[in-house]
Amino acid sequence: MFKKAFTGLFAVALALGLTACGGSGTDSSSESGENSGSSNGDVTIDFMHLWPTGSSAEQNRIVNDIIAQFEEENPGVTVKQEVLQNEQYKNKLQVVSSSNQLPDVGMTWPAGFMDPYVKGNLFAPLDDILAEDGLAESFVAGTVEAYAKDDQSYGLPLELNIAPVFYNKAIFEEHGLEAPETYEEFLHVVETLASNGVAPIALGNRDRWTGSLWYMYLADRLGGQEALNAAIDRSGSFEDPALVDAAGEVSKLVEMNAFNRGFNGLSNEEAKAEFLNENAAMYLIGSWEVPNFTMNEDIPQEFRDNVGFFKFPTIEGAESDVNSWVGGPGVGLFVAENSDVKDEAKAFVKYFVEQWGQQAVADAGVIPATQVNTDEVDLPDLFIEVLDELNGATNITLFADVQMSSGVAETHLNMIQSLFGNEVSPEDFAKTHEEALAAEEE
Repeated sequence: MFKKAFTGLFAVALALGLTACGGSGTDSSSESGENSGSSNGDVTIDFMHLWPTGSSAEQNRIVNDIIAQFEEENPGVTVKQEVLQNEQYKNKLQVVSSSNQLPDVGMTWPAGFMDPYVKGNLFAPLDDILAEDGLAESFVAGTVEAYAKDDQSYGLPLELNIAPVFYNKAIFEEHGLEAPETYEEFLHVVETLASNGVAPIALGNRDRWTGSLWYMYLADRLGGQEALNAAIDRSGSFEDPALVDAAGEVSKLVEMNAFNRGFNGLSNEEAKAEFLNENAAMYLIGSWEVPNFTMNEDIPQEFRDNVGFFKFPTIEGAESDVNSWVGGPGVGLFVAENSDVKDEAKAFVKYFVEQWGQQAVADAGVIPATQVNTDEVDLPDLFIEVLDELNGATNITLFADVQMSSGVAETHLNMIQSLFGNEVSPEDFAKTHEEALAAEEE
């Protein structure tokens, strides 16, 4: 498992990345330009991504800036954008791949998500541009490997995420609470808030991966950093008692009314609104939200000043390591194998990654998967605190659904929703996972 490459990686370089996704709509940097076969020799690179102007305004602005710079430096080359919301993007990528009509450049997640596209010879190897100008050495150790298959790289990462538990310091103070360090203290926080009519945790589990974060942390704290990974890579089992107990803890949290009302039918964006509107005290989400909690001027300064975070608490008597995180690389860029403008597309991907690394931090507070000298950027305190925690990370376990094949991932996500809906026992939750993984081996 490439996950092991993350162990201690932040001792080498202080860097991380984050993303935001969501929103809707379609943008284009230019509607003009023809493909490489046009009479005037001009080419158009079709670029599909998931950073709309609405929920990812800063990322979208930087994308447009980079495209404008690239077009200026490469006369005759036009980059045409299609921008989709996260789930729309995933669905369209699957549809267009079935007819081998991928965009020239697009975004992909690593590991299991990427595998069918690589196996179908739909993504082009990018080792040639990684070898140019020391590009490979500019990435944080372990990130490029997440996009590799059979010793070839099929994507260049833009981000690296971890998932802290963000909390509203004002709500905690009002109820005499402090950020918990142990799971027992965390349960006390939940009980206190719930008994006082405050939703302890904002969760939008209609998207399912959000609930998976809670399960993954409980699996890590109960079984250690190897238990869940071993179950997925088949060196272990999902029926490991620690993994069954983790599902049981999820059920207990549901019974304690730990989550906002209607959480299983709400989207992540709706849950985030509950946290932003101070209707819920805690919110477990990726570090891609740090810019929103620090630099987004559409969010009241008073709220931003009240946002803190804590590491998922340790569980006494279990295999707990408070510096073990759930996270890993997020989206990266791919080039379509059958692109009519593959050379230009590769040149654009290389240029984009280089410019993203230079501009994302200073211009938007978005920290990329390439190494960043944080002494040279002015960042809010919350950013520095996240960076310091990343520097001390002992392990980062890749999001479970990303590790899995698409079929098993769908089973996992469906079972997560059933578990949070109290529709399945912890034992059956584990058994269904085990059966799905075993069937894949046949």
